[in-house]
Amino acid sequence: MLEKESISKLCDEVGLQPTVFYRWQKEFLENGAAAFEQKGRPNHSAEQERIAYLEKKIQTKDEVLAELMAERAALKKRHWGTLTGARVPHDTRDQIVDFVRRWSQKTEIGAGRFIG
Repeated sequence: MLEKESISKLCDEVGLQPTVFYRWQKEFLENGAAAFEQKGRPNHSAEQERIAYLEKKIQTKDEVLAELMAERAALKKRHWGTLTGARVPHDTRDQIVDFVRRWSQKTEIGAGRFIG
């Protein structure tokens, strides 16, 4: 087309009916801009909101984990040294059971797995 070749000659070379070419040309001229629009691009603000939500969720989990580790260390220093397989005082046992239950619920980790 740029070299002023006839449409019928070009269509013959590529095995295309001129009517098909003209239909395609018309569709392109009417809707050509749509071919260059960005379709299906995710909403940037929604993506940023999801990132912010996930970052906050991670921060909350980090805070819970830090609190858990600090409490565990304090409890271990106070009582767990006496846990040698022998009988332990009821208060010590109850504190450990409460500790495991509370953190099992808070972290959604099963108590059996939590103890391990």
